Amino acid sequence: MDVDLVLPQRSSTAAATSAQMAALPLTIHGDGADWRSSSEAIQAQVNACLEQVGGVLLRGFRFEGEADFEAFCRSFGHDLLTYDYASTPRTKLNSRVYTSTEYPAHQVIPLHNEQSYSQNWPMKIWFHCVQAAATGGETPIADSRLVYQRIDPSIRQRFADKRLMYVRNYGNGLDLTWQQAFSTDDRAQVEQYCRAANIEFHWKDDGELRTRQVCQAVAQHPRSGEWVWFNQAHLFHISNLAPALRETLVSIVGEAGVPRNVFYGDGSPIEEQALDHIRDVLQQTQVVFPWQAGDVLMLDNMLVAHGRSTFQGARKVVVAMADPASAA
Repeated sequence: MDVDLVLPQRSSTAAATSAQMAALPLTIHGDGADWRSSSEAIQAQVNACLEQVGGVLLRGFRFEGEADFEAFCRSFGHDLLTYDYASTPRTKLNSRVYTSTEYPAHQVIPLHNEQSYSQNWPMKIWFHCVQAAATGGETPIADSRLVYQRIDPSIRQRFADKRLMYVRNYGNGLDLTWQQAFSTDDRAQVEQYCRAANIEFHWKDDGELRTRQVCQAVAQHPRSGEWVWFNQAHLFHISNLAPALRETLVSIVGEAGVPRNVFYGDGSPIEEQALDHIRDVLQQTQVVFPWQAGDVLMLDNMLVAHGRSTFQGARKVVVAMADPASAA
């Protein structure tokens, strides 16, 4: 849905309608204006509709680099967050601005809600397209309420009841090192973080780390009360690997030693057919739009999942996060 910078009426109901979900993302056109000159109107529009639609695309506003983008994100009144307990490689660019996940251009990043593999996550996330790829490189999005509704009720209930256990083996050239994941070289700081976050940890004989954490599979939005599909089981599970890579990894380190995997919260295996069904639902509900240089996409991280398409040519999309939430 495209709109000019005119304030919409706030819906009288907290629950989003199918029409509001279909509007994802709401696009606000700036027609070349500096974002600062329209700051109050942008904030009013976003605040009025973000929790209904779930995502807002700002197009045609002027942003002058990462520092200007960071100032825009801070203008919403939130302290920006650091990327703690990381699961993917990225580079810190500004005090609280990061590159998007630095996976190879040929690799698809499946739809996911940021840090939904943990008990702590940002409620808000911003993406700024500094340079659009020559081909591809979109950031697909999907309404997590719609995903929740379309998943087979028996699968949804099983996941909700059992919850999920994420198991991570760091380093050994296969994934992020624990130093990268926790942004420290100090084991004591890692242990302190894990205890505070209810993460079980074990230092292996080779000095590397293994962690386990039981987390939610579904969640209720703290303000609207809506239920959302909120986990990364389909992404962390070993079945997400290409078959040849999966076979090679297991032959080298064993299934218990793969970089990441996920089980039901009681440690029992997740049925791969259920994960395939979830992947199908995510594929069916995704919305794909082409980036334009200067675009800013703002998402309610609980209401909308995001991913990345393959691409060719140089691409630069930077990210900021804010408004911490917790399963507790």
